[in-house]
This record gives sequence, C-alpha cells and structure tokens, in this order.
Amino acid sequence: MNVEELNVDEKIGNVKDVLSEAQKKRGVLIHAFQSIQKEHNYLPEDVLNSLSKKLNIPLSEVYSTASFYKHFYFKPRGRNVVCVCVGTACHVRGASKVLEKIEESFGIKEGETTADMAMTLETVGCVGCCGLAPVVTVNEEVVGDLNPKKVDEVITMVEEK
Repeated sequence: MNVEELNVDEKIGNVKDVLSEAQKKRGVLIHAFQSIQKEHNYLPEDVLNSLSKKLNIPLSEVYSTASFYKHFYFKPRGRNVVCVCVGTACHVRGASKVLEKIEESFGIKEGETTADMAMTLETVGCVGCCGLAPVVTVNEEVVGDLNPKKVDEVITMVEEK
C-alpha cells in the first residue's frame, strides 16, 4: 500500500459528513494496517512513520492502535505460519512435546521465524478442536491427534508449501 495515495474520505464512505477530520483519520487506521500487512506480511516501521505523517496522527498513537490488535505484527513473518495449540485439552495431551519437536526440527523457538522466511512458529490459546488434541494449524489448516512422531506430517506440509 502506498501511504501517499491513501484517500481518507474514500475509505470512510458515507459517514464522512458527520465525522471530524481527526475522527476520519483515526477511522482509517485499521484499514491501512490491513492493507500494509497484506503487502508486507507485517507492519514495517518506515511505512508506519509515513502513515503517521500522512494522517497527522502521532506515531505513538499509530503503534498503540496497532499493538492493541493481536493480528498485526511488527516483525516479518514466514510464508507459512504454524500454530501449536497450548489450550488445556492440547496441553494435557502433549502439546508441549509437539512444540519441542517442531522447534527442534526447524531450529527455531516459539515466536521466531526461520532465516529463509519459510516458517513462523507460534502458539495459540485454543484452536477450538479439543476433540482432536493436540492440534497444530499450518496456515489455518488443522492437523490433529498429533504426537512427536506424527510431527513429520506437519514438517512435510510446511516444506511442500
């Protein structure tokens, strides 16, 4: 997304007549974050600086808004995102061992991305598939009933994508 081409009135739509200029600019932030992240796979600092200047919103407020939402990222993420569920059911059924095996296989820890940007490893509180515990998602595709030996299935999925 080219921040300079951002048209606030166009993004706000019909409500633009009842909003102040400051409200319009704040109202477009989430849309701008989504567009920026779609293009870059995260929110680069230089682009957020440009957005702050374009909208005349303090950079601290831009960061505060983006950091409030868990789905915006400030570090580059891999082409594949593997999430290990560590919710109660998955934890009880061995999610920590699955996580350890994935970390060992890819040489990264939870929250990190491989050097080649092929994969980011994350944990999540609950996927909502407790009957399949332990569960991992690969780019939102659910893989359940895992154990350390079946982690090779997840590794193959990541390598094929």
